[in-house]
This record gives sequence, C-alpha cells and structure tokens, in this order.
Amino acid sequence: MAEKYKITLSELSELMENRALDGKNKIEEKYGGISKIVELLQSDATSGLDAKNTGDLEARVEAFGRNFIPPKPPKSFFMLMWEAAQDVTLIILVVAAVISIVLGLTVEDDPDTGWIEGAAILISVVLVIVVTAGNDWSKERQFRSLQNKLDDDATISVIRNGDSVKIFTKEILVGDILQLGYGDILPADGIYLTGNDLSIDESTLTGETDHIKKSVEKDPMLLSGTSVMEGSCKMIVTAVGPNSQAGIIVQLIEGREEEEDSDDESEPDEDGQCDYGLLSEVPAQQLSDQKPGDEEEGRQMVNGTGKHKPVKPSNKKEKSVLQGKLTRLAIQIGYFGTVAAILTILVLNIKFCVSKFMFGEHQCKLTVGEGETAKVEWKHSVHEEGHCNTTLLAEGAVGSVEWTLYKGWQEEYIKELLEFFIIGVTVLVVAVPEGLPLAVTISLAYSVRKMMKDNNLVRHLDACETMGNATAICSDKTGTLTTNRMSVVQSFFMGKLVKHVPSRDMLTPAVVDLFSNSVSVNSSYSSNVIKSEEPGQLPKHLGNKTECALLQFVGELGEDYEAIRKQNTEESFYKVYTFNSKRKCMATVLKTETGFRIFVKGAAEVVLGRCDHIIGEDGAAVGLTAKTYDRLVEEIIESMANDALRTICIAYKDVTEEPDWDDEDGTLKNLTCISIVGIEDPVRPEVPDAIISCQKAGVTIRMVTGDNLITARSIARKCGILTAEQDGGNILEGKTFSKLVHDDNGTFNQDKFDLVWPSLRVLARSSPSDKYVLVTGIINSKLSKNREVVAVTGDGTNDAPALKAADVGFAMGIAGTDVAKNASDIILTDDNFTSIVKACMWGRNVYDSISKFLQFQLTVNVVAVMLCFIGSCAHGASPLRAVPMLWVNLIMDTFASLALATEPPTADLLNRKPYGRTKPLISRTMLKNIIGHSIYQMIVMLVILFYGDTLFKLDKASYEDKDKPTVHGTILFNAFVWMQIFNEVNSRKCHGERNVIKGIFNNYIFVGVILGTSVAQVILIQFGGYAFSTTGLNWYQWLICVAIGAGELIWGQVVATVPKTVIPSGMRLGTQPFTQEEATQARMLWMRSLKRVQHQIRVANAFKRAGHERHRRLSLLAEASSNSFKSSPSDASPAHWWTKKSSESDIKLKGMKPASQPLLEEEDDTNV
Repeated sequence: MAEKYKITLSELSELMENRALDGKNKIEEKYGGISKIVELLQSDATSGLDAKNTGDLEARVEAFGRNFIPPKPPKSFFMLMWEAAQDVTLIILVVAAVISIVLGLTVEDDPDTGWIEGAAILISVVLVIVVTAGNDWSKERQFRSLQNKLDDDATISVIRNGDSVKIFTKEILVGDILQLGYGDILPADGIYLTGNDLSIDESTLTGETDHIKKSVEKDPMLLSGTSVMEGSCKMIVTAVGPNSQAGIIVQLIEGREEEEDSDDESEPDEDGQCDYGLLSEVPAQQLSDQKPGDEEEGRQMVNGTGKHKPVKPSNKKEKSVLQGKLTRLAIQIGYFGTVAAILTILVLNIKFCVSKFMFGEHQCKLTVGEGETAKVEWKHSVHEEGHCNTTLLAEGAVGSVEWTLYKGWQEEYIKELLEFFIIGVTVLVVAVPEGLPLAVTISLAYSVRKMMKDNNLVRHLDACETMGNATAICSDKTGTLTTNRMSVVQSFFMGKLVKHVPSRDMLTPAVVDLFSNSVSVNSSYSSNVIKSEEPGQLPKHLGNKTECALLQFVGELGEDYEAIRKQNTEESFYKVYTFNSKRKCMATVLKTETGFRIFVKGAAEVVLGRCDHIIGEDGAAVGLTAKTYDRLVEEIIESMANDALRTICIAYKDVTEEPDWDDEDGTLKNLTCISIVGIEDPVRPEVPDAIISCQKAGVTIRMVTGDNLITARSIARKCGILTAEQDGGNILEGKTFSKLVHDDNGTFNQDKFDLVWPSLRVLARSSPSDKYVLVTGIINSKLSKNREVVAVTGDGTNDAPALKAADVGFAMGIAGTDVAKNASDIILTDDNFTSIVKACMWGRNVYDSISKFLQFQLTVNVVAVMLCFIGSCAHGASPLRAVPMLWVNLIMDTFASLALATEPPTADLLNRKPYGRTKPLISRTMLKNIIGHSIYQMIVMLVILFYGDTLFKLDKASYEDKDKPTVHGTILFNAFVWMQIFNEVNSRKCHGERNVIKGIFNNYIFVGVILGTSVAQVILIQFGGYAFSTTGLNWYQWLICVAIGAGELIWGQVVATVPKTVIPSGMRLGTQPFTQEEATQARMLWMRSLKRVQHQIRVANAFKRAGHERHRRLSLLAEASSNSFKSSPSDASPAHWWTKKSSESDIKLKGMKPASQPLLEEEDDTNV
C-alpha cells in the first residue's frame, strides 16, 4: 500500500530528522522541492485530501498510521496491590505474622487461639495493601479520564475538498493540509507550504526559548508538540502518531522506563534533584505543558541531528499554600511526638533504675493452708557479686522455697530496656496523623470530579485547594466577564455615526466594496460565520470573535465574504503583518496591477493615528487634520467606548512602488480611514452578582484587558468591579502602569509597585508583560499581613507566562489557545467568570475539609499520646493494646477522612475572608476545639483507667489477668472509640459554629461512615475476642460507654462558648508554607521515615507478642504447680490488666509434689 504514494514511511521519518537549512536542502536535493512531496503524497496544496474518498483515507492509515499514541495500559488493581505489598515493612510484618501463626499452632499449648495474633496482623497488612492500592487506582483512573478528555476535545483546522473544516487531532492523516494559526500546538510533523510571519516556539524540543522564524526559504520543518507564537501557515502532514517527533520521544521514554523498571518516584541525584527522564509531559498535545519560557524543561536536540539529550525539568511552581502548611504542620507534630517519646523513655528508665538498684527491706504476707498467715522475713547479706541472698522463713509451709533477690546488673534487663525504647517509639508513631495524606487525596479527588460539572477542568490537583485561598483574581474581559458573542452595533461611515446597520442607500457602492474586501481579506481565514440551519437561531461564530462580528456585518451589508476570499486566496497574499499585542493591528498586502494594496484593521485610536486621510461624505478621500482627528476621537471613539463598545478602525493604503516591508512604521502609515465600528460584547447577566459574591468573600477582582481605557471603565462599572465613585488610580493604561512600577532604567521596583496595586482595579490597553508584572508583583508583595494568593485568567499564547506565574492559572476552554491551556492549572470549559467563583467555593471547601479532618485527627492523637505516656510511665505499658490501636489508627482514620473530606460546599463558604498565604492552618478556634475535647477525653480515660473497677463494679479477677481480654480494658477502649465517633460529628464545623448537625443529611457518605463505624464497633466489642483484646459487655456497660461518647456533643457546646481569645495568639500551627528551598531532601526523607516507623513498631510488637504468649503459657503452669500459695485479696498489691511486670526473682522449687515437678524442670529459669 505504501507504493501507491511513491514515498515510504521510513523515507518521511528520515526526512523529518533534518532541521532548518538541512531539511530544506534535503527536500530540494532528494525530492525536487516541497511541491514534489505534496505530489508524492497524492495531496493538493489548495484543496487538500478528498474526504469522500474513504478508500484513500483508509489506505493512508494503513501506510502511515493514525495520529494517535497509544497510552501505556493502566495497571490492574491486583498489580497495584502487588506493588503496595513490595513495601519492606509490610513484608516484615507478613513474616512476623507467619512466624507468630506457626509458633501458635506448633509450640503453644492451646493452638485453638495461638494463631489469632498472627492472623490479626495478616488481616491488618491486607487492609493496608487494599487501601493503598484502591487509592492509587482511583488517582490513576481519574488522571487518565482527565487526559482523555483533554485529548478528545483537541481540534485543528484542515482543508478537505477545498473547504476549511475542524476535525479532531487524532483524525489527522499524512497528506492532510493543516491551517495553523496563533496559539495552535502542532499535532503532527509537517512541512511548511505557505504562510505569513510564522514564528514557532520549539522550547519543548530544544530547550531554547527564542522563537524560530519559519519559511520555505529558511526553515520549512515543522515538528509536533511545538507552538505557533505568531503568524499563520499551511503545512502538509508528513508524520503522525508514533512516527512523529513527539511519538518517537514517547516510545523512547516508555522503553527507558521498562528497561530501568522505574516507577513514579524518581530517586534524587547528588544535587537533590530528580531526573525525570527525557520529558516531563510526553503526549503530543501536552508537550508544551512544560510551558514556554522554561529553559530547563523538555528535551534538547543536539546539532539538529535528532539525537536527544535529557534535561532535568524544573517544577512548575512552588508548593501550593495548603501543601506548604501541611508540611510545616507535619514537622511541628513530629517535634511534639519526639519530645513526648524522649520523655517517656527517660521516665521509664529512671523508674526502672530506681526500682532495680535502690531496694530496701520488704515484708509480705502469704496464706498457708486454710486461713493461716505467716510473716516472711527478708535477711540481707551482701556478697562480692553485688547481690543479696535472702531466706524465706514460712512456718507451716508445704515445701520450702529459696528466693534470691538480685541488686546488680542482669542480662534480662536489656530486654526490658529495649521494651522501654519500643514504648517510646510507639508514642512517636501515635503522634503522626497517618490518615492526613488520605484525607487530602480524597478531598481533592472528590472536589475535582464535582468541579468538572461546574465547568472547571482541573489539570493540577493542587490548584483546587489553592483557589480557596485566593485573595485576588486578575480577569480578562472578553468571554469571561462578557458573553464573547460580538456584533457590530454602531458604525461611522462617510462622516456619519449610525447606531444600527446602515442601509446600502446610505453608502456608495465603492465604500461598501472597499470595506467588505478589507474585512474579508484582512482576517484569519479560519474565522467563519456559519448560518444556523434552524430558523430564528443566531449564526455560529468560528474562530476569532471580533473578526466574526465584522464578517457578519459584511453579510448584513449584503456582501458575501466567502466569495471575496475565493477571489483572493491566502496563496495570493504578498505580505501579512499578523496581529500581536505590540502592534495592536493586522495588515494584509495584495499585489495589484498598479502596485500594492495594504488593508489594515486594529484598535481605533492606533489605526486612526496612522491615517492622514479619511473617506468623506461623498465617498472620496479627504485629508485628516489634527482637529478632525481630535473630534473623531472625542465624538466617535470615546462615545462608542462610553457605551462599552470595542472600537475597530478599518483602513487601507495603495502604493505603486514596493516599500521596505521590514520597516513596519514606514509601511503602515499615511493610511486612509474607511470606517470606525463599535462592537458590542454584552456583560454576562450572571457576572455582576458573581463579582458581588467575590467581594463579600474578600476576593479583589481586577480586570486586565486590551481594550481602551474608556471601554474598560464602562465594562468594569457594568460588572461591579468599579463603583461610580472610583476612578483615577483605580484604572490605568498599560503604558502608564509600566512607567509607575519601573525605574528610569527599566528595572522593576517592588516598592513603587506596592504604591500602585492596592487601589488598582482596571488595567486597560495592557500587554502580556503588564499582566505578568501585575501578577508576580502582587504575589511577591508583603503589604498584606497574610500575603496575597493570586488567580489569573488568560486565553492567548502570550498570556502563558502570567498563567504559569500565578498561584492558579485559568485558561479559556472555548476561546483559549492550546498554549494558554497547557500553561494553566484549570480550564474553564464555558469561559464564564461564575465558574471561577465556583472554583473558589470548591477550593475553600477542600481547605475546610482538611481542616475538619485535622481537628478530628489531632484530638485523637493528642489523647492517644497522653494516654500512652501516662500509662507507660505509671505501669510500663500502653493502656491501649496493639490491635485495638490498629482499629483506631487505620480504620477510624480512613473512614474519618472519607466522611469529613466529602462534605459538599455551601454558599456560606463565601461569607468569610480568604486565609491568605501565611495564616495558620490550625486556627485559634480549631486549637481551642482540639484542646477542649482532648481535656474531656483525657479526664474520662484517666477516670476509667484508675477507677473503672469501682465505677463499673468489676471484680478484680476481670482485669488482673494481663494476657486475656478483660471487661475493664474493653470498657476503656469502647468509651474511647465512641468519643471519637461523636467528636467526628463535632468536627464537621471548624469555625466555632454551634449547630454541628446542620446539613449532615446532605452528605450521605458521612452518615454512612458514622453508621458503619458504629456497627463495626459493636461487632468488634461483642465478637472480637482474643484477636482484638475485647470481651462482650452487658447493656448497662454499653449504655455508659455510648453516653460518655454522646457527652462529646454536649461538651462541644461548652467549648463553643469559650472565646478563642483564651488561646494565646502566639500558639500557631502550620503558620506559613515551606518554600521550595526549605523542603529539603533531608526533611522529606525524615518525614517519610516517620510514616514507616509505624509499620516497624508493629513488627517489633508482633515478635514480642509471640514470645510473651509462649512465656505466659509456662507461667500459668508454674502458678498451677504452686497453687498451695495464694495471694490475700485484702492485702495484695494492685496489678492492672495493662501492666506487664517482670519478676524481680529467680525461683528454684524444692520438695514440690512429684506430679507437678516435671512441668517445671524444663523451664527452671523462667521468670514469673
């Protein structure tokens, strides 16, 4: 099939490896010119491919492929589970669990229960793996869905059957004739045919930020992934999909990833940076996602050979506001946990040393026989070995026992000291809010999915929450504040201002013809007006909306712009000056019999300023004096501008001799003004209310537009950005603004800028550089106490720097160029300002959701840390056992993050001021709630801990057995969990609101989580048994536990009554975000280690429990053998279920009953 086209795929691929003049020479030497390549591909430079010839289209697909780069297949859920299971600490946990199960089934005397501890660990590991894999699977699915939507929506203009049509980029075929314009991203490789003033940004391939001029004579090679920065052209497609330059890069990357078996996390190099491989963004349409202007991003092509050199990309911007604050908070929590852990270890060691090495005389009572007591005397004699021998004298005792009390160092003490260290590490682990990352992920994923329905296509997740902190929005006018449905409503022809469409009788045929030709020819041929097939419907505008309004006006004058264009094809253009922000106008040059005709259109005051003649009342050109010019500006241009119209001047010029086309100023002067038109772009009806909502929310709206000052002022007042009283410093032109904020040598001066921006509301006649200076200046300003967070909108290619520099960049999904979209964080699919307000609301909801979870999580952690600390210091072990703590730390965290992170937003979110960049993440109100609820829970826990047996009338035997579940321990654990369940309801509000139930039934996930957690807790308590260290409770004990939990709601009202001023203003957590420099690799590794510590401590506990279980069995046998000695209930020392005491003595039994003796001979060194 390839022979049909007389040129093969490999030949085209080899051709496209050449650059600049090398490519031009290759085309001429081997193929005889560009026209020959068009012929070899059986295409036509004018009419393009035949869309009706399906056989030819299918043959091209077979010969050259489709313009589609197949993505790597997604990882299955089981593969993600397997990857999650590769974590070293999880593997160690599995090994520990297997060992525990084997020991329980083989060594233990009771194999029916010996396996339970190991099985519980395995279940916990599986749960961790499933949660991790589910989280990864959800994120990957979401990003693929987002990427597919971006790819599926990408279109390009092509010529087929002689007509310009829009098709999806993946439908492009080799041989297609593409029409490229300002802002397009090349979706395939090709060769330049014809064009005007074309400049390409190839930074995504070369790393060079200089724009490359393209032409047939100098550089006809056009590469996929590059961006059109200026001008327009036609090109013939020569390579698509995996055969294009972008496709080759993708294959190289995927091959490298497979070879190196790399994952999503690159290891840092010696400079602390990560090598992300060949490209940071690889699909063709996303190659420019690295954003123009980044010299360190993308790839480098060496010496035009096509060989690729990896370049380390830089981050898009610093951490988001919330990310930075969370990092800061995590460090502060780590400090708190570290101090608590060190204090715990110190107290335990001091207590151990005192108890072991500073003994006095002891006296105890024993029961011998039936009710007889005997006094035991301890007789001390110090020996050289450093220990005391004591003799037990017990009258009437059955048998004799020799007790030895050691006061010197013993090897067994190493084990106890190690346990103290493990307890300290446990305290540190408990302090880490392990559910926080999951809460952040769930909240962002939930919000992004919902924002899609509100016309916000989020490209970068962090932009979602950053928008909630926005204090300023720099918005475009056209399409964002206005409808972008433009129409000519006023016109000035032949000395008359007409506020309706003029009739043909009012104008001479020559003027109509001159105006129609100027508008039809001097505009992008991709701009078209399509008549609606349904009666009564408005025509559809395709392309530039301003040009479409002018073209529609031509039709209303009774002329056919399409017929004019057919007479003057783009190939016939002699020279084109494309529109840009500096030129403020566009010009097209046609060759005539007598010389050249130049058509010009652009900003009214700019183009009129270049005119020296104007068409008068009789249709003839008359001189344009300075007086006439001033009158036209005042009576026509400013009059239209006061009516909020965009003013466009249409002019022309005939020359007989060819001018110096490089001298723009000389060429585009001495023009003749044909007409001045006023184009209306109505303000969206919903915008004024949306702006009022933003202003109430503390968000300042600034309008940045290219319109003149008068039009901008009028639109701003209609929108509500400016009030009738505001003027002067509230509205500036770009040139004036630039002078005010720069020194005489052109250097930006932040101090001068700080005098301007606080009052500025409208920036008119602004350039992209003005917008960039405005955005970066506000972000860097330190005038505001909490620093400004800036969002900006943009639609043009030159808006990319400002979009990238902003904290949140919004691109227009309809009117925006591909470059602008790829430089943005969020794409507005409806180009509507109200969607930005919705994004702000969702962002605040994300911020609040994470704050709610933090309020809940930190309360749990503070209580757990304090309980572990007090219990460990008082009795040598944590009151909350390992498996119950796993339920609290893992299940409760996961469910709570799901419940609190999915709260839907309400309009109340816009009734408060934004937090800004430096306001603490943990506010004083939240800190008051955390401390207040922690006090309530600690009081309850300590009362149950030390007085639970009395309050619940428990028999001591119910909790003195330390190695079996007890009612006392179960009540403590149950009350703790129920307090968290009810405090989860309290945590729904974090700004001091009293009604914590309001809107609860609007969040079905929250209700389901509360009910599910409650049911699971009942099952766990009643049926958990040995595995969860719980035993069933009666109705009275259940009632008390639930009542204690419900007391949280009542206590919450008490806490809400306390003013936040009781919290010192200096107590600030998560105050300001880390900068990129602060977030060093060392700190990040340290934070990662905290996360892993929790797994490691569980490993240690698993091994320890296995040893303790075996030891417990033997101890019970020893107790049974010496059952003639029983403790007196009235005088026994208190021993609690949570303590694990080591014996202070070695026991040697003599003269025991023969039946019992063999049971102990095997373990005569066992500590009991």
